[in-house]
Amino acid sequence: MSGSTGVGNVPRQQQTSGGRRGGSRGRRGGRRSREVFRASESQHPQQKDASDDQQDLKSPPPACTDFDVAYFEAYAHIGIHEEMIKDHVRTEAYRDAVMQHQSFIQGRVVVDVGCGTGILSIFCAQAGAKRVYAVDASAIAVQAKEVVKANNLAETVIVLHGRVEDVEIDEQVDVIISEWMGYTLLYESMLGSVITARDRWLKHGGLILPCAATLYLAPITHPDRYNDSIDFWRNVYGIDMSAMLPVAKQCAFEEPCVETITGENVLTWPHVYDKQVKHVDCYTIQLNELESVSTRYKFQSMMRAPLHGFAFWFDVEFSGPANSSIITPSQSPLIGLSDDDPVDDIPSKKRTNPNEPLVLSTAPEDPPTHWQQTLIYLYDPIEVEQDQIIEGSVTLSQSKENRRFMNIHLQYSSGGRSFVKESVFR
Repeated sequence: MSGSTGVGNVPRQQQTSGGRRGGSRGRRGGRRSREVFRASESQHPQQKDASDDQQDLKSPPPACTDFDVAYFEAYAHIGIHEEMIKDHVRTEAYRDAVMQHQSFIQGRVVVDVGCGTGILSIFCAQAGAKRVYAVDASAIAVQAKEVVKANNLAETVIVLHGRVEDVEIDEQVDVIISEWMGYTLLYESMLGSVITARDRWLKHGGLILPCAATLYLAPITHPDRYNDSIDFWRNVYGIDMSAMLPVAKQCAFEEPCVETITGENVLTWPHVYDKQVKHVDCYTIQLNELESVSTRYKFQSMMRAPLHGFAFWFDVEFSGPANSSIITPSQSPLIGLSDDDPVDDIPSKKRTNPNEPLVLSTAPEDPPTHWQQTLIYLYDPIEVEQDQIIEGSVTLSQSKENRRFMNIHLQYSSGGRSFVKESVFR
């Protein structure tokens, strides 16, 4: 994620192969300013149209909560931004997407939602953007402004320190760019901020980068991880410490784990192993669709192995406006793919030639990213046979405690036994 803007995201921490490391999320960095910034009309005059009048009639933005403040403080820490920029798969995908759409960006107005250090804004300026509004609610915006100055782009890139819900931009924009994806796609996510920016400022026929995202699910086996965390206690220097097992399982597997796995860990056939949990069309999805996502799944194990849990990962696509169905709130209700619609098991999209849409993937068989994969481990593995069916349902919902948290309800059945695993991604 590029930065923070005030909707639905929680800061990332550095990870190890054994899961999350460090203190609780949202506790690092300095205090942010809560000023509301406005790009002056005298600087960039723009006549209001009917859509502006409709916007004025909308309800006021949500209040900035204590959770928001803690989140913004965390994103002021440079380590988070260093980790993201050093993710070459991520950063180069965005740079390539900007250059691929340079003909659309050149001479036009861009907003960077959650600009962080400003790197995506600078990519757009280098591609010839007429003006870039770089928005971030974290104090990292102060450094972003200095980075912009140091690169002699202060006349092009305008850094706005504030929430997307609060800052004012007195013109419509042609392009929205944002690195909004979080673990499990929707957790730690700024998608709500992108939706807000789209509804406030994007012109009809405008471009959103990325334009779409897909979340996938698959059953996994991971004996090395289970042995390291659990079976270790069965024999410690010749001492039976199996009394520690219940506590060890809870500590290791109660919460979702962010780890890197490979295609060898996935239990189902490669050409159908990923179940599409949710498809997001950034041009049409609405805020209420982020509150809860549900789907049913059914897999067939391709081998005899212990089922240790389930993995989530995602792809995002950088298509141009011509490849998307672009409509605005005034034209039609914006409804994304219904969670009740039947969705087939489909493989991840791969870009085989330069004319195909650019795809950034976090799948196990693709080059690793800082998102890694999100794993939900079972407390006790289930032995499955080749061709055995693994089925159930999964629901991802925003926590009522804090919309930045995610509740995961996983129901799974195999071999005639059914179980439920509840996790909270904090």
